[in-house]
Amino acid sequence: MPPSIAASADLAVANGGNVADTGRPSLVHPFPYPPQMSTTPSKMMAALWMAGWLSLMLIMAVAGRETTRELNVFQIMEMRSLAGFVLLSPIIYRAGGWKVLKTSRLPQHVGRNLVHYVAQLGWFFALTLIPIGQVVAIEFTMPIWTAVLAASFLSERMTPWKIAAIVLGLVGVIVIVRPSTGEINPGQLIALGAAMGFGVAMALVKSLTRTESALSILFWMLVVQSVAGFIPTLLVWTWPSLYVWGWVGVIAVCGTFSHYCLASAMRYADATVVVPMDFLRVPLTATAGWLLYSERLDAWTVLGAALILFGNLLNLKPASSVPARAR
Repeated sequence: MPPSIAASADLAVANGGNVADTGRPSLVHPFPYPPQMSTTPSKMMAALWMAGWLSLMLIMAVAGRETTRELNVFQIMEMRSLAGFVLLSPIIYRAGGWKVLKTSRLPQHVGRNLVHYVAQLGWFFALTLIPIGQVVAIEFTMPIWTAVLAASFLSERMTPWKIAAIVLGLVGVIVIVRPSTGEINPGQLIALGAAMGFGVAMALVKSLTRTESALSILFWMLVVQSVAGFIPTLLVWTWPSLYVWGWVGVIAVCGTFSHYCLASAMRYADATVVVPMDFLRVPLTATAGWLLYSERLDAWTVLGAALILFGNLLNLKPASSVPARAR
């Protein structure tokens, strides 16, 4: 994610519940494109897999906060990418080896992943400035920006429900940030910028999925972001303590297998069933922030998050079909 840091199924929201195009490859979303539902539908199994997703995403947010206590965000991102290669290698081998990663759209991969890289850096940085529950609440505007961009550049239809979702999302952000008070926290603006960046990355991903496999998209994400962060990481490198090494491992493992849980949930239920379960991340993350870091969310943040999530729910409504003309 869902830095969240990641979410993912979030794109299913922006895509009107279309499972085939869901996903956000990132630190928290390394398997971004769950297959079409092909097993026996089971809401119970979907809920169990989503419980795994929510648990790992919750741990991911805490891991992000803990690692930034000692490490620069460039270094965290670089270590995550290198660990991602290790975790991805067996999957590449099982898929047929390196030949399955060939691409004719390298410039698109580079552009998409540089935008995504900057958004991830912003997400991590925002974690150090504002409560983690607020970061996640603002992050859920990502599907809204994706919907706007998809309509503008990918010729997707802007339905009344999508327009309503965009308006509610914008109002929700204004309620959280409250610019009229004159005391806007830079962390809020950084989190909003990160969400917009994720939205741009998602619109570009939707274009890539027309010709590229999920594995290829993930591999080139790791390549591009490893190269982009190599020199900055050398400039800020410090050897992590044993404590932080443990959290880096948590980021790598949870970031990989959280999306496996999400993809599995998508196989047992449609996006319209799975995506609303993901909204539990907002209260769960806020609760974790309260218990672990004594962070309290004010009523305005709660109201703004509710507006954003309600807008996402509206965006899940399927487009009305056009009835056939009588002959």
